[in-house]
Amino acid sequence: MLDIKRIRQEPEMLAALLAKKGVEVDFDPLIKWDTERRRLLTEMEQLKAERNRVSSHVARLKKAGEDAITLIEEMRSVGDRIAGFENEVRRLEARIQDELLNIPNAPAADVPEGADADDNVEVHRWGFVPNFDFEPKPHWELGESLNVLDFERGRKLSGARFTVFSGLGAQLSRALINFMLDHNRGLGYVEIAPPYLVNRESLVATGQLPKFAEDVFRVVPHEYYLIPTAEVPLTNLHRDEIIAEDDLPIRYTAYTASFRAEAGAAGRDTRGIIRQHQFDKVELVQFVKPEHSAEALETMVRHAEDVLEKLALPYRTVLLCGGDMGFTQEKTYDIEVWMPSYQRYVEISSCSVFGDFQARRGNIRYRPNNSKKTEFVHTLNGSALAVGRTFAALLENYQQADGRVAIPPALQPYFDGRTMLS
Repeated sequence: MLDIKRIRQEPEMLAALLAKKGVEVDFDPLIKWDTERRRLLTEMEQLKAERNRVSSHVARLKKAGEDAITLIEEMRSVGDRIAGFENEVRRLEARIQDELLNIPNAPAADVPEGADADDNVEVHRWGFVPNFDFEPKPHWELGESLNVLDFERGRKLSGARFTVFSGLGAQLSRALINFMLDHNRGLGYVEIAPPYLVNRESLVATGQLPKFAEDVFRVVPHEYYLIPTAEVPLTNLHRDEIIAEDDLPIRYTAYTASFRAEAGAAGRDTRGIIRQHQFDKVELVQFVKPEHSAEALETMVRHAEDVLEKLALPYRTVLLCGGDMGFTQEKTYDIEVWMPSYQRYVEISSCSVFGDFQARRGNIRYRPNNSKKTEFVHTLNGSALAVGRTFAALLENYQQADGRVAIPPALQPYFDGRTMLS
């Protein structure tokens, strides 16, 4: 969440930054509530000091055998006033907290202006778009003809936007997961195997709740939620903790299934496995000191790009404009892989820095060396990569005229040297 102090000090600047996301925020009520809260806290401290003074005086009178009834009544009156102020402060703090939880993160100053994906800025392009001498097939047709994707049985088991990976398809999916995890561990990320069910507090910390409740799957009647991404459990590993400065940066990677209701995506990418309710993903999460977060984002993007380069899949990297950014992001790069069936690049990874936005929501701090005070860390996350979309990109970009699909050299060790899906 945004820092209430920052809102007090620079509301116009924050409002201008949030306008990049197409969000209009009136900070006046927040500032009013916060001003009243601070006034009450000041009066409370004065009353507590007065109560302590009277209490000491009462003790002296009792010790001297003198009457202290009047002062005792006065002390009770002061105590009642303090209790009333405490209740009002708690009410104001809850109101402020609720408001802050629904305000998006402010984008960084260097995030470009723009309304939607058409205004994103391409910063990098790699590889060559394949030029087939035959009519290429989309991955959903290839998957069915090779018996590696079974859409009909996925619908029978669960419904629309669920798919069964079978035979060599299941093996290819597992090979991609292992390849990505091995790559990330080689870069210094610690592999984690987290739960797929999390509590409400975890989703509040990373920003899915309360704003986007319709996009997550809740397990009824239990207060658990299926994770929409491994970002949630990985970031919450350090919720309500204080990290030693020497332990930063912390880098985690994890494979998990991910679950999304896709409430706002009706009618989009309905064919194939590009947009599913359940999908596999390998995630990267970092905790860094504030002064290192901008550099860490650029490095994380390179880590994700390197996976695609090792798989020899053509891609481009774009810097998202304000209007195409999400609720929690301060700055985001999308990496998009070439999909012949769409004749365009499709997002396969999103790498973001959040500043202290998630750390404030999750109370994730670090203690600088030789300091008693703590500071909020900065958090980052990115996909390296979305497994299903990588699977689809491989089928389409590596397809052969005879209907077979070549296995990239980087994955062949996971297939005992097998070179083709057929």
